[in-house]
Amino acid sequence: MKQMEVLIMGHSYLLACPDGGESTLLDAVEKVDSAMCRIRDAGKVKARDRIAVLASLNIAFELSQKEALAFNASSFGQTEDPSHAEANAPAVDPQTEARLTELVRRLDQALEDDGQLL
Repeated sequence: MKQMEVLIMGHSYLLACPDGGESTLLDAVEKVDSAMCRIRDAGKVKARDRIAVLASLNIAFELSQKEALAFNASSFGQTEDPSHAEANAPAVDPQTEARLTELVRRLDQALEDDGQLL
């Protein structure tokens, strides 16, 4: 195990990294940094902790959609190219979208007064 220094939204973090996992860690850092910068640059959210929560929810949601698509494809004996999974992802049904919107609203409310990074 070794440590790597990375930058996320301009802030330095020292992260543990298993030997041989540098490339995977750097890919993950790039995804998180990109997601957080998009939210910050949209201008509606200022606190880093809220940006981090929203970015992690977005990443987790995207991952769960890709996993569901891969599961559905394998259930029907199809193979799915992961690079095209997002383009082929089924639309989110209105009930799920409403639940996600409510979850984000509740997270915003819970984090409203907390300007501290976790």
